[in-house]
Amino acid sequence: MEIVKEKKKKTEPKKSIKISGAEALIHCLLAEGVETMYGYPGGAIMPVYDELYKFQDKLTHILTRHEQGATHAAQGYARVSGKVGVAIATSGPGATNLVTGLADAQIDSTPMVCITGQVTRQLLGSDAFQETDIIGISTPVTKWNYQITEASEIPEVMAKAFYIAKSGRPGPVLVDITKNAQIDEFEFSYEKCSSVRSYKPVPKVDRTAVQAAADLINSAKKPFIVWGQGVILGQAEKELKEMVEKAGIPAAWTIMGASALSTDHPLNVGMVGMHGNYGPNLLTNECDVLIAIGMRFDDRVTGRLADYATQAKVIHFEIDPAEVNKNVHADVAVLGNSKETLGLLLPLLKENKHDSWHNLFKEKYKIEFDTIVKNDIHPTKNGLTMGEVIEEINIASNNQAVIVTDVGQHQMIACRYAKFAQSKSNITSGGLGTMGFALPAAIGAKMGAMDREVVAIIGDGGFQMTIQELGVIFQHKVPVKIVVLNNEHLGMVRQWQELFFEKRYASTVMVNPNFVKIAEGYNIEAKQISERKDLKSTIKKMMESKEPYFLEVKVEQEDNVFPMIPSGASVSEVRLK
Repeated sequence: MEIVKEKKKKTEPKKSIKISGAEALIHCLLAEGVETMYGYPGGAIMPVYDELYKFQDKLTHILTRHEQGATHAAQGYARVSGKVGVAIATSGPGATNLVTGLADAQIDSTPMVCITGQVTRQLLGSDAFQETDIIGISTPVTKWNYQITEASEIPEVMAKAFYIAKSGRPGPVLVDITKNAQIDEFEFSYEKCSSVRSYKPVPKVDRTAVQAAADLINSAKKPFIVWGQGVILGQAEKELKEMVEKAGIPAAWTIMGASALSTDHPLNVGMVGMHGNYGPNLLTNECDVLIAIGMRFDDRVTGRLADYATQAKVIHFEIDPAEVNKNVHADVAVLGNSKETLGLLLPLLKENKHDSWHNLFKEKYKIEFDTIVKNDIHPTKNGLTMGEVIEEINIASNNQAVIVTDVGQHQMIACRYAKFAQSKSNITSGGLGTMGFALPAAIGAKMGAMDREVVAIIGDGGFQMTIQELGVIFQHKVPVKIVVLNNEHLGMVRQWQELFFEKRYASTVMVNPNFVKIAEGYNIEAKQISERKDLKSTIKKMMESKEPYFLEVKVEQEDNVFPMIPSGASVSEVRLK
């Protein structure tokens, strides 16, 4: 693969030297360990790209086909690798095209640094060509942003940008650099940032709160864990597993937390949320202690808040104080990094088993399996289902693949049925629900984990939102696997129209192009299938390929995703059909 290079040597100057702001920026990136970045050049960022050309043996720049694609690729890279993703664009429309990715990264806590060019300092506020107030625009969707107007600011601001992006609860940072600051020279030296005044990324752990949490858990008859991405971001997978096993507690996950605990673990009872598993949703309102770890009680998880777990004592393990008591009142709040707080909790927990309680989850799953699951993954109907496609990918990958999903029915099906044996395996747009996310995010994910198979699961609608990023796969020979589940509809919207709008299918029917020909136009091996007899062999061939592969699967047009908690309903009102 063309993008693979030997590990790059850091070339940060050891002494103060006089260089341009553009060259200084490159040295800052190298000092922070950046090896791959995604972007699109333009006039206001051209001095930086000129320096990138000189440093291309040390820093790989991937030319995406749209700036939004650059942000999603950076997100995928960050989510799989655990590093900070980097995207770069020019001013004006280049900068504004980053906003969707910034918003996505903000709500999903993805560490990312975006760099934008800007008109010269003298032209700021004059409505110059391609001038946009990207600082004002991006303020609501970034963890921090800053506009550099002098070259000498670059080292300190970039050091702070990387520190803020990756510390505490991660998030996106945007740095806007005027063109004069890129061109002017100054005496450069670099020092990494380790603290920012008044910014406390990780709260100090209150051990009395940890003890109070342990007391509640030890006395519980029906304890229930719901974990989120905070476990993955905190690198607390080992502690979660030990906690679940020691205390014998059934545990469920939000879609952002998927893969922190292996799917086949006997105490992993499935997914919560609007299209989560029947038992975890229903039994949320029967547990006596609800233990939330690294999750934010999103509305898709809680349903109607007034009726959410009102019978339970709630323990909230959380790194961000702003999330505590925001949606659900916590009887005990344990602030801090999940690895540290769970590590302190473990010695205080009594060994326990809750077999009768856990059996209730098994009983509910049996109902769900008989009503829904067996028809999704072992259908008797003629048409292919999304669920059986995911099941064949599980088999062919031995549950080892990174699954990157777009947004819609296929996303919920993939999150329900994909099986994960290791962490950082489920990459999706959770809080923002960004159609078009999967294709560029899969490219970034593959570059962030070259030793792993990466499979993008995309609907026919979302695929066409960033279809141009096939050009990146073509140019750099990124061996990502793309599966488009084509039901010729905007499937999730169509489902809602069927269930709640009396089947008025307004603007949800898709008249699609020949996806196979398009993929082949990018020199990607491609195939379309529509019959069950071709499914297993084709997926096996795709997974065994060392090259990029595109597979279009024509699936049932009017399949719905169940279980489902209708919008505004209680988790107790989860529907099986």
